[in-house]
Amino acid sequence: MATGVIISTSPIPASDLFSQTVLAIIDTVNAAKGVLIQKENFKKFSTYLEILKELLELNVDHSKSLANALQTINREIKVAKHLALECRHRNKIYILITCRKIVKLLEGSTKEIGRALSLIPLTSLDVSLDIKNQVIKLSKDMLDAVYWVTAAEDVVVKKIELGIQGRDFDRSCANQLLVHIAEAIGISPEQSELKKEFEEFKREVEDATLRKDLAEDVQMEQIITLLEKADATTSLDEKRKKYFEKRNALGRQPLEPLQSFYCPITQAVMVDPVETTSGRTFERSAIEKCFAEGNNLCPLTMVPLNTSVIRPNKTLRESIEEWRERNNIINIVSIKPRLQSSEETEMLQSLSKLQDICTERELHREWMTMEDYIPVLAGLLSAKNREIRKHALFILFMLAKDSDDNRERILKVDNALESIVRSLARQIDEGKLALQLLLELSRSNVVRDSIGSVHGCILLLVTMLSSDDIQAAKDAQQLLENLSFLDQNVIQMAKANHFKPLLQLLSSGPENVRLIMAETFSEIELTDHYKLSIVKDGALSPLLQMLSHGDLEMKKVAVKALLQLSDLPQNGLQMIKEGAVGPLFELLYRHSLSPPPLREQVAATIMHLAISTTLQEADQEQILLLESEEDIFKLFSLVSLTGPDIQRSILHTFQALCHSPNGFDIRKKLRQLSAVQVLVQLCEVDNHTIRENAVKLFHCLIEDGDKNTFLEHVGQRCIETLLRIIKTSNDVEEIAAAMGIISKLPTDPQLNQWLIDAEAVQTIFACLTDLNKNALHKRQVIENAVGALCRFTVSTNQEWQKIVAEAGLIPVLVHMLVSGTALTKQNAAISLKQFSESSVSLSKPMKKRGIFQCCLAAPETGCPVHLGICTVESSFCILQANALEPLVRMLGEPDLGPCEASLDALLTLIDDERLQSGSKVLAEANAIVPIIKLLSSPSEKLQEKSLTALERIFRLVEFKLKYGTSAQMPLVEIAQRKNSHMKSLAARVLAQLNVLGQQSSFF
Repeated sequence: MATGVIISTSPIPASDLFSQTVLAIIDTVNAAKGVLIQKENFKKFSTYLEILKELLELNVDHSKSLANALQTINREIKVAKHLALECRHRNKIYILITCRKIVKLLEGSTKEIGRALSLIPLTSLDVSLDIKNQVIKLSKDMLDAVYWVTAAEDVVVKKIELGIQGRDFDRSCANQLLVHIAEAIGISPEQSELKKEFEEFKREVEDATLRKDLAEDVQMEQIITLLEKADATTSLDEKRKKYFEKRNALGRQPLEPLQSFYCPITQAVMVDPVETTSGRTFERSAIEKCFAEGNNLCPLTMVPLNTSVIRPNKTLRESIEEWRERNNIINIVSIKPRLQSSEETEMLQSLSKLQDICTERELHREWMTMEDYIPVLAGLLSAKNREIRKHALFILFMLAKDSDDNRERILKVDNALESIVRSLARQIDEGKLALQLLLELSRSNVVRDSIGSVHGCILLLVTMLSSDDIQAAKDAQQLLENLSFLDQNVIQMAKANHFKPLLQLLSSGPENVRLIMAETFSEIELTDHYKLSIVKDGALSPLLQMLSHGDLEMKKVAVKALLQLSDLPQNGLQMIKEGAVGPLFELLYRHSLSPPPLREQVAATIMHLAISTTLQEADQEQILLLESEEDIFKLFSLVSLTGPDIQRSILHTFQALCHSPNGFDIRKKLRQLSAVQVLVQLCEVDNHTIRENAVKLFHCLIEDGDKNTFLEHVGQRCIETLLRIIKTSNDVEEIAAAMGIISKLPTDPQLNQWLIDAEAVQTIFACLTDLNKNALHKRQVIENAVGALCRFTVSTNQEWQKIVAEAGLIPVLVHMLVSGTALTKQNAAISLKQFSESSVSLSKPMKKRGIFQCCLAAPETGCPVHLGICTVESSFCILQANALEPLVRMLGEPDLGPCEASLDALLTLIDDERLQSGSKVLAEANAIVPIIKLLSSPSEKLQEKSLTALERIFRLVEFKLKYGTSAQMPLVEIAQRKNSHMKSLAARVLAQLNVLGQQSSFF
């Protein structure tokens, strides 16, 4: 043996040993193929044996020197075969639990075979060098071989070890362990499968013929005890029977702890008692603290202790635990009747004690369930005392955590869910407890089905999403996610303004669910905030997909949803960007495939998109709804081919487009398409909404078009229609638009006469003096009415002017100089200017007085400008109308339009021979200084008009001396910087002021 070489002493012939070993290898490899657990390790072992078999089958010298090695190899192969058969036929749980032992045995056999191969005297054998090298390599590989348990097997073994050592291995731990066991042994985690495997394991353990040693017996009994805590291994009836047998064997009063239960250091009942080298027992944490502080003497005997040696006192710990559990059962039984007491203090004390017991161990909660605590606790949720409700909510939460059975028991209690939901709406601490209970209950499919149907539940949960309490908001979010499995719950969430689950289903749900979700969108009244957020969160893409779907119902629902979302301009622009226009127009144009209600909704959606284009920022890339003349033609052509609802939407669409960034092109193309002719006809229809929108679009088209092109379409009938609308309509916007059309019509004599004949002037007067109209749009009516009046105040037709004056409109115009918009003031000043141009010819000369008249009557005063008898209605004199002051004030207007119009009106007072009298009146009205200031106006036109006026006024020495100095600087600036005409004019005035000579080069 000392030489390390095997010497043959075997009585069996070497040739027989060779054949026996080969057969043993074949049997073992076949046995290993059926192993399920430790499969990889046996596969590795089989690989070694296959190599060995190949070597043995070579033409090797069957010398006696190999016999002893073959005997060892043969023996170990048979051991491995027996091990493989056990792994095939014994219970899977048993094989799993003993996996480390199996690995150790297999590794031992592998190494023994390798060792036997290494001791073969290869030098004395008549074999090739290659075979010798193969034997050496196989020997080394087998000596170095290492087998491993799998990660899943290792997890199970470690959990079992911890369970045996610790005291906190409860039902949930046992349930988890069984799941890990099922995963490791490759069976279904279904309760029936686990139960079957466990029962088989128990039978094997109980079979005395299979027992190997006492230590394994003890270990297996401990493992069975652990696994019996699981739901799958022990039925509820079995647990109940076991509990009540134990409970009925106890007394009614808790027992005091034995003296040995107390720690000599802390004087409290021990939890983890340990024994020191002095033989005395202490609480682990207490004695370890003594050691950490440097005290190594026994607190009782004062003998030195070995601080590195402390042993758990398992017997004492088990006794203490048994005492505790006995008292806990007695307390659980005794507390229940106290919870029905009318004394709140006693109830609160009992609930507090019960809460402590239930939080200690899951086993205690199992006992509480068996004592039927759930209905009692659920009943306390209706108590008036908030602390009672809070205790009840927490204990129910702890019970619900343990099992689906407990969750379903809570559900079965009448009004339990309703009471929990009511607590959601109470103070935040109670609401959070109710929330965590509902969250736990929602883990049961059965209970989850019922939570969302409780009135107000989902609304309260959505409200809690915005809670300042982060955990409450997080729990509410999780609970809503749990409830979102049910479509009806998702719809309720959306109605409470929580749209995330609905959007998810809209994007990825089956077609029937997507249909329901889109329909929900279309039916909910959404605020602008939520419309915007829904689109930002991705609602458009699935809705547009549905819009292009072949199913008509899908299209209908998608259009209805888009209609609601599109009335927010930001959404409308986004829809255009994402390609909604094409599918919408396709539905609108396909008369045969789209029913009228659908086309009406499509038209309304397109109208919203058009409105959205009017609100684009100037610095953004402009988004167009209609890009070609053909698009415009096709859409407008539907006005004559569709019903009133679609007509209204299309007309409104074009109104919006006319005010969009490319509105000029739209208006131009509509005029080219003879849209005016269609609109004139629509102005006469009885349907108010159609007529209103036609009038408004007509007004848009006439604003900047060639006015003369409208003459062929606007006849006397159209004029009468527009005036009738103004007189009879209750829609102020429509009135403003109709009046705007009249104001923009070409100043054709025939057209004006039709207007006069149709009492347009009286109608305008009514619009300007009626205070009952909608204030929001009244200003627009007045603005357009004053603009329309200008056509009747031209000085070339004093007959028309007289009609206007007799209607009492001149004082109204003067009033507008003060109270109107900038455009109203401008048009009022234009009309007054036109009136003033006629005053000189209409002013009556003053009669010469006789001698007796001079003596008997006061002298008659004439107009200071016109030097005759002037009145508002006879000569249209603006002085008599008290227009002078407001006109002068308008010279300082920041808006150049009213400023120029007022200057034009004032300058009528110094025309021709009225220079002397008119200048005096202007001076008295303090008008000359504002006129001088206009020399510095940014408008050259105003500068030129003020220069012309001052040139006339400064012909009068009195005014040249009084105002000339103040005019010099702006005149010099004009003379230096402006064009030649302006220079010449400024130089002429400067010459009047003697600043330049008459021969100056400026002329």
